[in-house]
Amino acid sequence: MKELTKAEEQIMHVLWRLKKGFINDIIAELPEPKPAYSTVSTVVRVLEQKGFVAHNAYGHTHEYYPLTDKDTYTHAFLRNFTRNYFSNSFKSLASFFTHREDLSLSELEEIRHMIEQRISERTRSKL
Repeated sequence: MKELTKAEEQIMHVLWRLKKGFINDIIAELPEPKPAYSTVSTVVRVLEQKGFVAHNAYGHTHEYYPLTDKDTYTHAFLRNFTRNYFSNSFKSLASFFTHREDLSLSELEEIRHMIEQRISERTRSKL
């Protein structure tokens, strides 16, 4: 899956939230300073060419909607990020965050609990 530029990603986040929308709907959801209509329209057309967005035409007006859901893109992005920055090792990624970020004891315990739960689920599924 292709990676999105920062502008493309910003517009995709709006479309994921809205589910569908016209260019003016997208602009309304973007932070100040609002980009020009033509800028947003160009980015949306690029997203369409990349296969992330499609549209319904109503005369000369187009209503856009995402073809890729947020979870699918996030998964592909994180896989690529992990491959490029952590030698394709999720263990290295997790280690980086537990050592570099200012995680509280409570956050670390929550992460440990999620991991223990996942281990338990996997163990049960093997039986």
